[in-house]
Amino acid sequence: MMQQLLDLLKRYRLSSLLVVAIWVLCLTPWLPDTPLSEVSLIDKWTHLVMYGTLTAVVWWEYLRQHAKKNAGRLLLLAFLAPLLMGGLIELAQAYCTGGRRSGEWLDFLANSLGVVLGTLVGLLMSRFVGPRKG
Repeated sequence: MMQQLLDLLKRYRLSSLLVVAIWVLCLTPWLPDTPLSEVSLIDKWTHLVMYGTLTAVVWWEYLRQHAKKNAGRLLLLAFLAPLLMGGLIELAQAYCTGGRRSGEWLDFLANSLGVVLGTLVGLLMSRFVGPRKG
């Protein structure tokens, strides 16, 4: 079981890095204010971009490794896993940060929309990206 997890992390290096980065960014209470902080709904746009990017990268890494696409595996890896992660992060923000971060339904909605958009990008990529040679 542990070896399978390590193999998965090795095959999906960039996706794994993005997962860790998202968890750190979402649970860190020290994020500074920037001029972008004044952009309307910047937090929601950030969630959408993070999850859209993660989902598209999972698709890209999957497509680069597999000549034959497994719809069930793609559904699990590139759609359900990011959705679940988004929900877990919102719960962790609400219950595990001592009030320094807050879980929000609108953040979860933005996460989910990002996953859907990333999936659309992945479907488009599936026409052009194939397994690495050699």
